[in-house]
Amino acid sequence: MKLKPLGDRVLVKPAPKEEKTATGLYISSGAQEKPQRGEVVAVGAGKVAEDGTRLPIDVKAGDEVYYGKFGGNEVKVDGEDFLLLRADDIYAIIED
Repeated sequence: MKLKPLGDRVLVKPAPKEEKTATGLYISSGAQEKPQRGEVVAVGAGKVAEDGTRLPIDVKAGDEVYYGKFGGNEVKVDGEDFLLLRADDIYAIIED
């Protein structure tokens, strides 16, 4: 199944949850925080402005991004977990 975001929505594959601390201690699954970083998988066409023009989205498929902790909706596609976010919920693109 394919999922194509509409409007100003962005589909993100969250990074795996941290299972160890920096010192090597394992974190229980109940204490693991929801990741705030992931890879953009698909992007909608953009929001429609009042004059009818489309406003482009600042991210593209393949970008690594930071997003809001409580933003978006979790969706499952072919057994994999994804987040469907508004473009406004993405705070930054991670560049090396």
